[in-house]
Order: sequence, then C-alpha cells, then structure tokens
Amino acid sequence: MYQQTVYLGLDLAWSERNLSGLAACCGSSQGAQLCYHPRRLQTTDEIVQAIRDLCGDKPAILAIDAPLLVPNETGLRRAEAELAAAFRRYDAGPHPANRRLLRRYGGIRGETIVTALANDGFRYVPMIEAGAGGRLIVEVFPHPATVVLFHLPRILKYKARPGRALSERQQELRRYLNLLTELQRLDPPLSGVQSLWAGIEIEQLGPTALKAIEDEADALLCAYIALYGHRWGAARCRSFGTVEGGTIFTPYWYDREATER
Repeated sequence: MYQQTVYLGLDLAWSERNLSGLAACCGSSQGAQLCYHPRRLQTTDEIVQAIRDLCGDKPAILAIDAPLLVPNETGLRRAEAELAAAFRRYDAGPHPANRRLLRRYGGIRGETIVTALANDGFRYVPMIEAGAGGRLIVEVFPHPATVVLFHLPRILKYKARPGRALSERQQELRRYLNLLTELQRLDPPLSGVQSLWAGIEIEQLGPTALKAIEDEADALLCAYIALYGHRWGAARCRSFGTVEGGTIFTPYWYDREATER
C-alpha cells in the first residue's frame, strides 16, 4: 500500500526568545501538496511535538535552516566556508556557526531537536538521496536554494540588515512570495501555495509583520528543498562540509546553461 512522505521545513530561530517557522507538504518525490500551512512556534518542545503530530507513522524528511552539528568551538565550519565560496557572486554566504557563538543564544538548538526526534526514528544525514526511505533530517540554507531554483543573479534581500531600507525589504519579500507560487511549475511540483499570502499588502507592513511572513516563507522553501532533494538527490543537489564537521544541503546547478544565467 502506498504511503505518503511528509516533507517538513523548519526555519529555526537560534533562541527560544524568537519564533520559528514550520511548514509541511505531503506526497511523493514526484510531487506534493501543502498539508500544513506555514506558521510560527515558540519553544523547542512545541516544535518537536508539532513535527511528531504531522508525521504520525509516515516516512518523513525534515529540512532545518539552522546549524545542526557544530563540533568547532570557534571560527566557522567547513560547510559555511565551502558554501560561501560557491555562492559568493550571489551574496549567498551563511552566518558562521561555532559553539561559543551559539551558547550566547542558549545552546545549539538544532542538536537538541535532532536528539529529541531520534526517538521517533529520525536520523541526521549530510545528503538526501533520491527516493530515500525512512526519516531523515538535513541542514539547509534558503538563500542559495532561491538562487538555483529561480535562476536569480543575486539573493533576495528581504531580511533586516544594517542600512537596508524597509521599502527594499518589502519589495524583495513581495518578489520572494511571488516566486514561491512558481513552485507548482517546478519539477517536482508543490501545489497549494498559490493563495497563501494573497490579499496581504506587503508594502503596508512594518518590520515585525514582515519578519513573521519571512519566517513562514523560509519554512515553506525548506520544505520544498526536502521534496526537491528526495526527487533529485545528487543529480541536482550538493552537500557542503563534512560528516564529522557538519553539512549544509542545497539544490545545485546541474548544467552549464544554468550556471551561466
């Protein structure tokens, strides 16, 4: 009997002081339907319980935008260095992760979630293999995924940064949401996202409301990365870093024409 796979995306805040975005879609590696509209949760316990409730006894792939394995006390991981080098021209480098830095936020929250979900059969892996079974967790990063999936010349600058105007963030977030509706036309397709943020006047929102939608949108993209990885594996994706030092998994260019766009 056919059993659906649950593809989950978690935009995990480094601290419980901030909200995290969670989204999920259900289907197979050939395509899926949104089954859990993006929303935000506060505590680690809430997040773990929501994932358990969503998955039931089904196979699942969870893509988390946050450091999951951080053995280095200082500096940055090889995963961040490699990813930054590969996507430098697109401004898509990740923040450095080390244990000293993460302790300022209360610890390595990603490790806590991976450990908790191990009791439910989840295992942390560096790479999603095409058609893989079971329950998997990978670390991902939305910026390079948007560059590859939507053939962008630069990242979308919707996040709050010093010197970045609110109007620019509003415009870029609108672009991002419009692009997410195109996931229904990609391979594999993700349906059910067309009307998620319909009717919202992004240009009228302040920083707090923008951050809420940003978290939800990133969670949705993470869920799609899980689906995309299940469809294509190493044929169209790549894992940066090492098994021992932590990895970041992302869609990657698979032909010369794509890399030159």
